[in-house]
Amino acid sequence: MNFKIIHETKYLFSDAVFLEPHYLRFRPKQTSFIDVSSFSIELLSAPEGHSVIEDEEHNVIDFCWFEQLTNSLTIKVESTLQTKPYNPFNFIIHPESFNTIPFTYNEHQYQILYASLQKEPLTQELIDYVQGILTKANFNTITFVTDLTSQIHNDFIVEYREDGPPLSPVDSFDIKRGSCRDLSWLQINLLRHVGIAARFVSGYFYFNMENPIFELHAWVEVFVPGTGWLGFDPSHGILTGNTHFPLASSAIPENTMPVSGGIRGSATSQLITKLNIEKL
Repeated sequence: MNFKIIHETKYLFSDAVFLEPHYLRFRPKQTSFIDVSSFSIELLSAPEGHSVIEDEEHNVIDFCWFEQLTNSLTIKVESTLQTKPYNPFNFIIHPESFNTIPFTYNEHQYQILYASLQKEPLTQELIDYVQGILTKANFNTITFVTDLTSQIHNDFIVEYREDGPPLSPVDSFDIKRGSCRDLSWLQINLLRHVGIAARFVSGYFYFNMENPIFELHAWVEVFVPGTGWLGFDPSHGILTGNTHFPLASSAIPENTMPVSGGIRGSATSQLITKLNIEKL
């Protein structure tokens, strides 16, 4: 399948501001089942400099810096992708000890995965919630992660929230609702609580429906030897497939934001976004 993605992000400022250097995370990742055929990015106001860099977690980022005052910043990206058939269950877990929770990463794995194992405090109610799902899954690793994904989907209402960091796991659990990033951050912390390395992913999700409204999406990846980084989408209760298009992944959600950068000035700002994903 072939897809064309056009994503426009516009910031309007109430007064002229100076733009600090910005990190832009809009480049779709090349994977074993997604080929990035083309990518282009256009910025207005035009930056003084622009380089393509790789960050600490191997995300490819457009890094831009500016010299002129401006009342707006527009970022327009266009990507074309070609996807291949993908079976998320095409793996075996090795060593076999990782089939059962709890398990222990070896020393080198733990050093590399350290950031993806750091968890926020959980209430006893949240601990009981995840332990109940784990017990029902008979402590089987893949059964547990799959069941947790579908249980969050069933127990929580998904709602759109344009900006802001993810809510804490406790807050999301208390109100039983949240954006895709809230539910992903909740699941990540539940996974880390039982010792599974998990990270946050930002990207696009294409689905067939009449008059779709596409938005940036967030989901979860877990690392188990033999599976690599395997994706789960708690907002939809599914494993990720070849219509989930990742842009950036990180142990820290803030490091996947599409635009990171400050301004100098006292202006207020308005954010306008437009995303279209077309199956060719």
